[in-house]
Amino acid sequence: MATAFVFPGQGSQDVGMGKELAQTFRAAREVFEEVDEALGQKLSQIIWEGPKDTLTLTENAQPALMAVSMAVIRVIERERGFSLAKKVKFVAGHSLGEYSALAAAGAFSLADTARLLKLRGQAMQKAVPVGQGAMTALLGVGLDVAQKVAAAAAQGDVCQVANDNEPSQVVLSGHKSAIDRVAEAGKGFGVRRAVPLPVSAPFHCALMKPAADAMAEALSKVEIKRPSVPVVANVIASAISDPAEIRKRLVEQVTGTVRWRECTQFMAENGITDVYEIGHGKVLAGLVKRIHKDFNAQSIGTPADIDSAIATLTQ
Repeated sequence: MATAFVFPGQGSQDVGMGKELAQTFRAAREVFEEVDEALGQKLSQIIWEGPKDTLTLTENAQPALMAVSMAVIRVIERERGFSLAKKVKFVAGHSLGEYSALAAAGAFSLADTARLLKLRGQAMQKAVPVGQGAMTALLGVGLDVAQKVAAAAAQGDVCQVANDNEPSQVVLSGHKSAIDRVAEAGKGFGVRRAVPLPVSAPFHCALMKPAADAMAEALSKVEIKRPSVPVVANVIASAISDPAEIRKRLVEQVTGTVRWRECTQFMAENGITDVYEIGHGKVLAGLVKRIHKDFNAQSIGTPADIDSAIATLTQ
């Protein structure tokens, strides 16, 4: 039996997330206080009280989701005696969740992670003027077909695979004009549905190059320690621990594909049997079960979740 911790990405946020953790555990409260101090804003108030539109802003949603994930980690480590370094074989995260994974494994300080994600959100939003980019999810087809659809819809514009989430769900990102052609182009390749995503920018495509440049500069100024356990990196779907490579892959991730299906397969091929999604929501637990049906996958995001999982985790 081997365990991996995975950390959710943008889209999993909800007003009120993490509030019960903070009310129940001092270690969780301290995480939110530390993030507020690092950012110089009351992000915790936005997380717990909204409004939802403000929480959903990329620059708020990214550090907010990380804060909830880290609140869970701090509680199980400091108040329940769990050791990530001793009990977890890999950490991984979906897009921004990779930063949460690295923070959990001690590669980044909590304050640096919050500031990096705030900047990442701002840089991604600024990279493309509102209305010029878009994303859409293709349902019922895999990566090979999605790549063909993207090529057919591009017609000189940017249109590329942003997320390879699971065998029948791939997300395309690029110029709005190209994404608008995806549904029609997909008909010739057996695409069942193309679902436009309610996002504010076209993440994980070449249009994000200005954001990648901003992150390269920011990451060059931040200390990255060797993580206590390897991180399965989104863009190469294999485990890394070297700080220089972590820095490089995080920059590549801004414009590159989140290879989540392959990340999950890598973990399965390397002995993982139990996957815990750490933080708010259950998206990744669902995805990994669809990729690898034999996984025991569950989410830990509330005090009740911690109570139900801790006996198994600390065995």
